[in-house]
Amino acid sequence: MKYTAVIGLEVHAQLLTESKIFCGCSTAFGAEPNSHICPVCTAMPGVLPVLNRRVVEFGIRAALATGGEIAEFAQFARKNYFYPDLPKGYQISQYEFPLAKGGFVEIETNGEKKKIGLTRIHMEEDAGKLLHDDKAPVSYVDLNRTGVPLLEIVSEPDMSTPEEAGEYLRKLRTILRYLEVCDGNMEEGSFRCDANISVMPEGSKTLGTRAELKNMNSFRNVERALEYEIQRQIEVLEDGGSVVQETRLWNDQKSITESMRGKEEAHDYRYFPDPDLVPLRVDRKWIDEIKDELPELPDEKIGRFQSEYSLPDYDARVLASEKELAEYFEATVSAGAPPKPASNWIMVELLHKLNDEKIFIADSPILPADMARLIGLIEDETISGKIAKTVFAEMYDTKKSPDVIVKEQGLMQITDAGEIAAIVDGIIAVHPDEAAAYRGGKENLLKFFIGQVMKETKGKANPKLVNDLVKEKLGA
Repeated sequence: MKYTAVIGLEVHAQLLTESKIFCGCSTAFGAEPNSHICPVCTAMPGVLPVLNRRVVEFGIRAALATGGEIAEFAQFARKNYFYPDLPKGYQISQYEFPLAKGGFVEIETNGEKKKIGLTRIHMEEDAGKLLHDDKAPVSYVDLNRTGVPLLEIVSEPDMSTPEEAGEYLRKLRTILRYLEVCDGNMEEGSFRCDANISVMPEGSKTLGTRAELKNMNSFRNVERALEYEIQRQIEVLEDGGSVVQETRLWNDQKSITESMRGKEEAHDYRYFPDPDLVPLRVDRKWIDEIKDELPELPDEKIGRFQSEYSLPDYDARVLASEKELAEYFEATVSAGAPPKPASNWIMVELLHKLNDEKIFIADSPILPADMARLIGLIEDETISGKIAKTVFAEMYDTKKSPDVIVKEQGLMQITDAGEIAAIVDGIIAVHPDEAAAYRGGKENLLKFFIGQVMKETKGKANPKLVNDLVKEKLGA
């Protein structure tokens, strides 16, 4: 029997505010444990939360960018559960009245576009972090993260493959980074995903029992976990069993999902309106002001790169995948580089090097102006494309300008036809047998003579001129 997977994702995006959602404590990552805390976020008796206006603004940005409808009335609720990293014994979240409903994220897989619907976007506070001691049977609690503002973005169950889920997450992360509301760092936990997954017989209208997957800290791990879980559920059903509704953890070392606990339902959390926070009413004028200030979003940028710079779809998508990368490209073009060569050098040479060393484009040792100048030296035939790669490597390692490197190393291209012709004559003279063979019909020997000239000139001879002169001298 064939089966169809049904996938919905819940994303928790940590917001780039300087302070927490209900107090003035810092949200900076990496501080000493329990150094960014106060009576409010540690739930001391008698304290009251005060909503951070910036959190609401960031939530509105995300909702507008994904086509959601901002609620006229929103309300915070208490989500009750016990865990050692939750000092209040409840989490302030939103339930019946979220900040926004609806909207979508459009993805493309295998050349086909698909809209993934959004159920809701709501605001909530993060919990703390448990640190387990490997040498003793104890755990420690770091409350620095308690009260850090989150957006929970819940998708409709519109995805049916792990690839679609991965593409949805990448696209959503890109949108949030363009909006500058979340840095999207999955390793630090500022962009986290839980997946709800079930399978049903192909053509069926009845949804299967779902499992919730947690502990996935990369896009690839989300895809791997879903691949495993789909196959696991199918095998359970094929063996005559029933899928249990539960929460499962992804074990990266074993590449499997493992049962964690039974899956809670909403009523298990006993939601009720938070009596310490007044209902939220968002002014329409404020929404319009935020809408007017939204940046150019990824899909808009892709279209503009294609129309304005005549870039292929692939180039435009790669360059627009990160806001900083798109800005680097446009800065390179603004500095005088033709768009397509700029795209090629950034995508092939620069990104390859940066990815190998795990460096962000914003920290590139080669500035856009220097990249443009390197391309300019190729365009005006000061250096060849092959020599340019040598110059690029030196630029990357030393941060020197391409002009300085070319001058210091004497890398200027030889374009004097007389000088090249004399070299060609000399090479033909010492290889008479090969010259005769070429004239006798072995045309592949043309590459041999061109290679000898380039070797003699240490790659500095103009390739087109060499090609033309070798053909001429050999009587081609």
